Amino acid sequence: MRYPQDQPPVLSLTPGPVPVYPEVLHALSRQVPYDYDLPYQAKYERIVRKLQQAMRLSTRPLILQGEPLLGLEAAAASLIAAQDTVLILASGPYGEGFGGWARRYSRDVLTLKTPDDQAIDPQAVADMLKRNPSISVVSVCHHETPCGTINPINAIGTVVAEHGALLIVDAVSSFGGMNTHPEDCRAAIYVTGPAKCLGTPPALTLLGISTRAWAKMRANPTAPRGSVLSILDWEDAGEAGKRFPFTTSIADINALDAALDLYLGEGPEAVWARHGLTARTFRAGIAALGLSIWAAREANASPTTTVVRLPVGISEADLLSDLRDRYGLLVSGGRGPTAGRAIRVAHMGPAAHPLHAIAALSALAGSLSRLGFPTSAGQAIEAALQVVDLTT
Repeated sequence: MRYPQDQPPVLSLTPGPVPVYPEVLHALSRQVPYDYDLPYQAKYERIVRKLQQAMRLSTRPLILQGEPLLGLEAAAASLIAAQDTVLILASGPYGEGFGGWARRYSRDVLTLKTPDDQAIDPQAVADMLKRNPSISVVSVCHHETPCGTINPINAIGTVVAEHGALLIVDAVSSFGGMNTHPEDCRAAIYVTGPAKCLGTPPALTLLGISTRAWAKMRANPTAPRGSVLSILDWEDAGEAGKRFPFTTSIADINALDAALDLYLGEGPEAVWARHGLTARTFRAGIAALGLSIWAAREANASPTTTVVRLPVGISEADLLSDLRDRYGLLVSGGRGPTAGRAIRVAHMGPAAHPLHAIAALSALAGSLSRLGFPTSAGQAIEAALQVVDLTT
């Protein structure tokens, strides 16, 4: 049996876009009011306060009208000045990629790189800062989805704060799926979005910004103004009665509102536990299939994405095609160092449920066997069921 090519997959477990919660889809269908209508402005302020609660911030968060790539570039443009020395912490392509933006605004950019299956060592960061006391801005990616690894940003944030530098954190694919918040890691600018673990379409950036970061951006003569990259232009937008720099994406604001209600209603700790349980369920089955994950240690493996090393002789393209064509399962290929060498299976938002992990294991076992790597779906599912009790 072949799954029809002209139909969407039955189950999508990619690291983004992720499946969208039904309540979020319903919110997207709401009427779109005039953005200067007072009831809408009051609603926008309430959503910002709700977001502040979810991000556990003592300061007001910011919403930028574009998916988080906008927020990452805006953070570099707004915070980094010509006189800054910037340290890029790189454990994968996203962490390293921030250096491209940093070099637009400062000529003094250093990189601390670690193998792509490992996490950045906070002591190595401390040593780098000691050798280079002029470092004033540091960037780090919390979750490298190409590698399925996470970095210890709370410990890194402490080291950076003790040095007196400002930390930019890419938490795009981690916030909402694990216990991470801007002030816990002492971030100057914490960049995330609702389109991963909160289960909305890709459209918005969510920013946590410290008082020190606001002060530095205001003093930075090259920080964008009158631009889609401007953070400063949105500083007062979360207060009813203040002007928006440009029209907000009202439908996506409605979606964010619904997603926050789901997240806070289920309870953040319960949401994180659901993501973690799904990852453990899937990885137990992966081990039973005779496969291994990309991360060198489970301790630095992400609970929101599992990157599975391909067996020798198995083509990434053939495996992805067979999974979709025969089983209606959509997962992602590798990227950067894992391209052609791994597949990526996400456990984010609505996809973070052990039943999805078990369905994926069954399909993966079938495709691998068909492509010449004999496996047992029964063994994989039995191992997965040891992790989770689906009767409760």
